[in-house]
Amino acid sequence: MDIHRQIRGLAYQVFYGLPLPIRRRIARLVSPKYLVGAVTVVRDSESPDRILLLRQPPGRGWGLPAGLLKARELPAVGAARELFEETGVRVEPGDLAAGNPNAILHPGVGSVDTVWFASVPASTTPLAVDGGEVLEAAWFPVTDLPKLTWPTERLLGIYGIGPRAGQLPPSLPTGPYHASFPGDAQ
Repeated sequence: MDIHRQIRGLAYQVFYGLPLPIRRRIARLVSPKYLVGAVTVVRDSESPDRILLLRQPPGRGWGLPAGLLKARELPAVGAARELFEETGVRVEPGDLAAGNPNAILHPGVGSVDTVWFASVPASTTPLAVDGGEVLEAAWFPVTDLPKLTWPTERLLGIYGIGPRAGQLPPSLPTGPYHASFPGDAQ
């Protein structure tokens, strides 16, 4: 056994011998820090090929309802809150379906997005934007999307939607990534 393995083994023994609160504090000091957000992809339940997008300042592209989680906020709760704040669409957290994968890491930015899917009837779901944080919200067919922001284009592509459908970023393993919507057959 080489000296590096012995030192590493000794370090782990010392670390795991420490009380749990001290181990947690050390782990927090040496671990990378990420902001955690929630993104919601909302499909029109009356016409499933349409999704809800919003345009935010400076208005150079369309995106998805999203925002940072509050301290100790559950991701589905944060997704439902952000969806309502930005579009006026109310969906109960328990009615959101977790995306597969549920978390998308943005290492260069230092953030992680949890991704959620919902379905609402567009014809009876009024959209309400504040004109400040969100300039407008509208429904678009997935086959005719407007200019998207790069993060939205990338995220939707992971779930097989939009111009980058099927083009997984190199940070993700290849496999059967698909959007899960409430009521879809599995």
